[in-house]
Amino acid sequence: MHFQPFTFQVPHTEYARLEIDSGSEEERYPQDMIVCVPVTSDGQVDHRWGRAERIAVANIIDGGIESWQEIEVSWDRLHDEGTSAQHHARVARFLRQNHVEAVVAHHVGDGMVRMLGTMKLPLFLEATGDARTAALTATA
Repeated sequence: MHFQPFTFQVPHTEYARLEIDSGSEEERYPQDMIVCVPVTSDGQVDHRWGRAERIAVANIIDGGIESWQEIEVSWDRLHDEGTSAQHHARVARFLRQNHVEAVVAHHVGDGMVRMLGTMKLPLFLEATGDARTAALTATA
């Protein structure tokens, strides 16, 4: 799996290496991290981050999933109820309430990319396939 990281500031001091496409090991990520990924009912990465029905919150410790919780967020329904700013605020609240430290997704719109950047959350894009594998791959 291949991911495109967007931001690199994370609130930890223990770091593991993340190899970037070029093979360099310049960027460093925490070994322990709470990540979220949009997930379908059959455990695959949902390609709709901002319109996802369910989000998985995973606590990754030492390269393994310590806990995995799937939460029905109904962003598919709520996305068009109100303004973009209201929706982004809804997503930001969810991320803060769940202490999320990184987002793994297939695609995220420009406005959401800016919001996640403002929150200083790493964003790993182009995730596909099994959601658990995608969460682990992004933090490896």
